[in-house]
Amino acid sequence: MSANLALWFSAWVSGRVSLDDARDAIVGDDTAHHVAGLPGEDDAVPLILALGRLRAEGATGAGLALPVPGDPLGLAGPVPFNNDVLEAGEGVVLSGCDGGLVPHRAGVGVVWTYHRATSRRQVPDPGEADTSLRRALLTAANTLAELEVARWRPEVADELMALRSTSDLRFPPETGARAVKLASLSVRCIRIVDLALADDGAAVSASEADRRRAALSPLDHAARRGLVAACSAPWGR
Repeated sequence: MSANLALWFSAWVSGRVSLDDARDAIVGDDTAHHVAGLPGEDDAVPLILALGRLRAEGATGAGLALPVPGDPLGLAGPVPFNNDVLEAGEGVVLSGCDGGLVPHRAGVGVVWTYHRATSRRQVPDPGEADTSLRRALLTAANTLAELEVARWRPEVADELMALRSTSDLRFPPETGARAVKLASLSVRCIRIVDLALADDGAAVSASEADRRRAALSPLDHAARRGLVAACSAPWGR
């Protein structure tokens, strides 16, 4: 969710897509998205109105935050925003207006909570993130093969076979090829980690489960860094 909003909001404020196209891409198959907590608003407002408000407040783009406990990737504070993003597992940092958005599922829709957020943050370099991700993927794939993960999790094998394909993440027009490749690979690697760790103990020993987690932790870190980096520089070559 947050990657889509970061990419399409940046595309809209830079004049690459229309507001309607940005809203449709962000909402996707959901019924509707709203934004709660905007300054001066007591109630949640429809996403299309909120995007206009955010640009009027000075927002010039958006980036992604994908933190986990002990690794506040993409965050720079303050504490209320960081805590909400950490609980949700993802969030958007707006440049130019020191704001941030955190998604929360609400039935078949999404309510984004607006926070004050520090936009001056460190983000990974796309080239370095790509190199680190490919290195971590090779190591993890070898370990998963040794542990015969595909025998009890065929979905993992399917994702490994599809690594060269683009993900189901929707990219705005003019998104750079390198950003598309990095984001797509990152999304698939995150999915591999989630699938491989979905049911610890299924047909494996405790030692194998520990080894699997040890192999997948660097891949998870590298994949999250890759996606944050791709969303921070989507118009590169």
